[in-house]
Amino acid sequence: MKGRKISVLFLCSHNSARSQMAEALLRHYAGEHLEVYSAGLHPSEINPFTRQVLSEMGLDMEGQYAKSLMEYWGGKFNFTYLIVVCDRAEQECPLFPFSTYRLYWPFEDPSAAQGPDEHKLERFRAVRDQIAARVRGWLRELEAKHILPSTTSTQ
Repeated sequence: MKGRKISVLFLCSHNSARSQMAEALLRHYAGEHLEVYSAGLHPSEINPFTRQVLSEMGLDMEGQYAKSLMEYWGGKFNFTYLIVVCDRAEQECPLFPFSTYRLYWPFEDPSAAQGPDEHKLERFRAVRDQIAARVRGWLRELEAKHILPSTTSTQ
């Protein structure tokens, strides 16, 4: 993998919360070393709470929108890693021939939270923090394998 940028596609069902968070967080921590994308099997709108919890970290989602997996289908893109972040996408997309490695990182769907907005926001923050921890851990693994520079996951 040395000599070319590692490309990563995060996949979930709607590309409205988890995959958007993962894309923004990985870009934040290692964007200069990686090409990072996200998509959904059935894209909808980015959840406003997704934008809010990322904004709380200083991450700007300007220009981001929910994208369909079909935008990346057909060989236009070949990804180093496909990272599936929800159960539904894992079940509905058992094969994706345009990636070298497939990882499965299931996270709770914060969009399914019920109750007052403050409770929903807490769920989005919790999932954001879980994704951030998983992304940083994965970057440390890539650093240990000398795939990425050793300062990437500490940003």
